[in-house]
Amino acid sequence: MTNKLWRAFFTLLLAATCAVPGWYLADDYVHAPFFNGLSRYQGWMVPVYQAIFTTVGAIGGFVVGRWTFGRVELAGERLRAMGAREKVALGVGLVIGLLLTTAFSVPILIALSSRLFFGVSLTLLIGTVLTYLCIVTALSLKEELRFYMPPATPAEADDTPPKESWKILDTNVIIDGRVADVARAGFVEGPIYIPGFVLDELQHIADSADGLKRARGRRGLDILNEMQKELTLIVRTYDRLVPGNEEVDARLVRLARALEGAIVTNDFNLNKVAELQGVKVLNVNELANALKPVVLPGEEMRVAIVKDGKEASQGIGYLDDGTMIVVEGGRRHIGETVDVFVSSVLQTQAGKMIFAHLRDEGEGDVDQGLRAYTRGGPRRPIRR
Repeated sequence: MTNKLWRAFFTLLLAATCAVPGWYLADDYVHAPFFNGLSRYQGWMVPVYQAIFTTVGAIGGFVVGRWTFGRVELAGERLRAMGAREKVALGVGLVIGLLLTTAFSVPILIALSSRLFFGVSLTLLIGTVLTYLCIVTALSLKEELRFYMPPATPAEADDTPPKESWKILDTNVIIDGRVADVARAGFVEGPIYIPGFVLDELQHIADSADGLKRARGRRGLDILNEMQKELTLIVRTYDRLVPGNEEVDARLVRLARALEGAIVTNDFNLNKVAELQGVKVLNVNELANALKPVVLPGEEMRVAIVKDGKEASQGIGYLDDGTMIVVEGGRRHIGETVDVFVSSVLQTQAGKMIFAHLRDEGEGDVDQGLRAYTRGGPRRPIRR
C-alpha cells in the first residue's frame, strides 16, 4: 500500500511538473514570428494552445513518471538485498561523486555563463560519470570496510560470505547420493552449500505425479537429511547474490562465481557450461573413473559369471565398480565364481572392458572374442 501511495504521489508530481512548462511555452509559441500574420487571432489562440501544451505535458509526465518509479522500485529492492558494507560503500561513493561534481560545476558554469543551457548539460554529464565511477570504486573496496566496521551482531557477520572454498551441490548430484559418501570420507574441503532454488527443485520433483520422479526427489531429500546430521550444511543463506527467475543451472553458475566456489555435479552439460564461464567443477563421475582399479594384462582375479556374452562360449562378469569382464569359455560357468587371467583391456566410449580367459585355458580364443566385440559381432575363425 505504501508503494502505491508513493507511486501515485510521484506520478502526479511529475505530471504537474511537466504541465507547468507547457502552460508558459504556449504563449511564446503563439507569439513566435511565423504567427505575426495572424495577430488578430492570437488573443484566443493563447488559451487553446495553453490547454493543448499543458495536457500533452501532463500526459507525458504521467507516463514517464510511472515508468521511472518502476525503475526506482527495482533499485530499492536491490538496495534492500545489499549487505551492510555494500550500502555503506554505495553511500560513500555517492557522497564523493556529488562533492567532485560540485567542485567541477562551478568553473564550468562560470566559463559558459553566456550559454547556460550547454553549461548545465555538460555539468550533469560530467557529474553522472564521476558519481558512477566513485560508486563503482567504493563498492570494489567494500571488503576493506571489514577492518573499519566490525560486525555488531552474528546476523551482520553472516551478511557477506567469507572467502572460503565453497562446494555448491546441484540437484542431480544430491539425488545420485555418492557425494554424501565422498563428503563423509573427508574428500570435500570447505563448507557445503545447498542453494534454496535447488532445494525447491528437489521438493518439486518429490511432489511429481510420476512415480519414478517422485522416488528420485524423495531420495534426494533423504540424502540431504542424512548429510545434515553428520556434516555441516549451509542452506539458502547467500541466495540473495543471484536474484531472478533463471533456470537452476544458470543460477548455479552465477552463484558459484559470486561465492568464488566450485559446483559439485555429475551433469555433463552443466560441467561444460560452467567451465566455459570460468567456474571450477567437481564431477563425481570423473572422480569415480579416477578411483577405478588399474587392471593389467596377465593379472589373476576371481570373477562371478552372471550371464552369457556375444560369442557362444563367452560369459560376462562385473567388478565391484561396474567394469564388465568378458571371459572366454565362461558360459558353462554361469552362476559360478571362477579364477581368470586378464588378457587385454579395451577402453570404449561407454567405459572400460576387460577380456580374460579361464586359468586352465589358452589365450587364442580370447583374441577372437575381442575382435567380435570391437567389430560388432562374432566372426568366423581366420584360416592361416
